[in-house]
Amino acid sequence: MQKRFRTLIGIGALSVFGVVAIQATAPAAYAQAPAAAQKKPKDNAEYDIFNNVIKDIQANNSAKAVTDLDTWTQKYPDSDYKDDRLYYYMQAYSKANPPQPAKVVEYGMQLVNKGLKTTFTDPQQGPTVILNVLYLLTATIPTLPNPTPDQMALGEKSAHDLLDYLPTFFANDKKPAGTTDQAWTQARTQLETAAKKSLIAISLIPGNQAMAKKPPDCPAAEEAFKKGLMVYPDSSMHAYQLALALRCQQKENPDKIPQAVYEFERAAVIDPTLGGGADPKKIQDFADQAYATVHGSNEGLDQLKQQVKGTPLPPAGFTIKTATQIAQEKENQFEQSNPQLALWMKIKGQLADTAGEQYFEDQLKNSAVPQLRGTLVEAKPECRPKELLVAVPLPDAQQPLRAEITLKLDSALTGKPDLNKEFHWEGVPSAFTKDPFMLTMDTEKAKVEGLSMTPCAATPARRGGARRAAARKQ
Repeated sequence: MQKRFRTLIGIGALSVFGVVAIQATAPAAYAQAPAAAQKKPKDNAEYDIFNNVIKDIQANNSAKAVTDLDTWTQKYPDSDYKDDRLYYYMQAYSKANPPQPAKVVEYGMQLVNKGLKTTFTDPQQGPTVILNVLYLLTATIPTLPNPTPDQMALGEKSAHDLLDYLPTFFANDKKPAGTTDQAWTQARTQLETAAKKSLIAISLIPGNQAMAKKPPDCPAAEEAFKKGLMVYPDSSMHAYQLALALRCQQKENPDKIPQAVYEFERAAVIDPTLGGGADPKKIQDFADQAYATVHGSNEGLDQLKQQVKGTPLPPAGFTIKTATQIAQEKENQFEQSNPQLALWMKIKGQLADTAGEQYFEDQLKNSAVPQLRGTLVEAKPECRPKELLVAVPLPDAQQPLRAEITLKLDSALTGKPDLNKEFHWEGVPSAFTKDPFMLTMDTEKAKVEGLSMTPCAATPARRGGARRAAARKQ
């Protein structure tokens, strides 16, 4: 009976998780436990209940396992196996459909509080049970829907304890006969990876909880994700979540947007799968589009991708020029190098707007306009004109130019102005039509500068004029 009882403990212990090397070796280790370490059931009835629990767990019948465990607890509260029973509760609830992670953590916390190494001292059984308890807590706590600070602390402790325990458990001299070095190493690597992923997942929880509030507490989430990123600088999920927390503050603090783009790009560059659960192309495309949306183009994106590899957080003073800032800089440069053309572009833009006529009547009409520059398209008449039709072309304007301004002079010019030449003037708007677009300005001849002029041809004398002139002299 005692031998059978010992064997069942070993079979139950190995059913916690699917690590092949451990599953293959645990029964033998349990079966060989020394007699002095054996515990005793109170009677055959307790043995039968325990036997039923093991069969339930092996058959993945968690509901019946929990029922049998409850019966066992009620009938034998002070069983020699009450600590083992807590462990079986963990197994049963972890296999439930759906799983009940809160119950797994509840019973696991009881065992941790008792002290795993002082509770499971059997040299054959104890190491595997301790490993399984630590693994279950490590893997389960990140799946809780809204873990408490105590539960998160337990998860971190369990993951760190698991990492510390693995070298001892997987020592070469403890590798069971028949287990290959590759399988033994692979089992350890799987558990190490699980523990590290759990630590990252747990460190994300405070920030996720802040973001889940209604409305989201974005500043708190930002601080939480930054804190986690300092501990796990290579975690692309931390960078990505931090970017989301920064972006959700853009309305109150637009300066957060360049920082968000930095973190989106860092996540995409370090690991676009975000730890294995995301489509890498979608994450990379999203990050690149975020940059282009802010900057207005992909110019400088390759340099940013190199920069984000250096540090988990952007350096002090980091920014990305927005499309609006770039446009404003270009406009300022244009105004400095082409002040007269820039002035006309502003006036024309207002006139061409849907409220252009109102703008003309309220602000422009009869108001002196600073000096403008344009190209003469037509003079009326060609010689000694009092009306000039002017175009104000952009540098890349196509020929032929179209007149946009009519200048009405106070007196006629003294010659024939050359067409398609630039000149300057000052004037006062007096009339406007939107279709076809034409602004009429009154100006003084003295305020027209730079016109290239050709003398007008002499008027031919009429026939008989010479004889009449001679007769007058007589």
